[in-house]
Amino acid sequence: MRAALRPRYTFAEYLEIEALSREVKHEYVGGEVFAMAGGSVEHSALATAVVGLLFAHLRDTACRPHGSDLRISIPAADVATYADAVVVCEPVERDPQSQSHVTNPRVVVEVLSPTTERYDREQKRLYYQQIPALSEYVLVAQDRRRVEVWRRVDDQWTYSSHGAGDRAPLPSIGFALEVDELYTAAGVA
Repeated sequence: MRAALRPRYTFAEYLEIEALSREVKHEYVGGEVFAMAGGSVEHSALATAVVGLLFAHLRDTACRPHGSDLRISIPAADVATYADAVVVCEPVERDPQSQSHVTNPRVVVEVLSPTTERYDREQKRLYYQQIPALSEYVLVAQDRRRVEVWRRVDDQWTYSSHGAGDRAPLPSIGFALEVDELYTAAGVA
């Protein structure tokens, strides 16, 4: 017996699916469309705390933090997705096929979930790293105080891990994310 093939969609068809969907967000990957699951209370609290801390820091700058409703297009990877938190600096660049999708996030943050952790660490990271404007990709653990940062330095990606008592530097926006402050603000771990 042959396995059923998943339907293939164009980016325009994906945009139609998203326009009709009221309750579920979808990710577009190379012609396939995947429903994105909601997160736990801890996941939401950490994502919200990240946005709040970024908002306080970026208040009078040309950069703005965004939550999980911001749509991101990665044309080089043929991917459209959402992140838990994003920083976009002026001028905002939009996908020519969809003005609701930005193409130039400077910082992308994903809060790790048991069901998506491997994808966020591996394949999704590789998608994001194809964005020319991206300087830092940040992973936030739910089960312990740990923030990991992938940083672009001279077109190479470096990795650092930061635990309790540490600060995770995000030099592209002149910020250091205090790990304990993040988890305390979120009421987690």
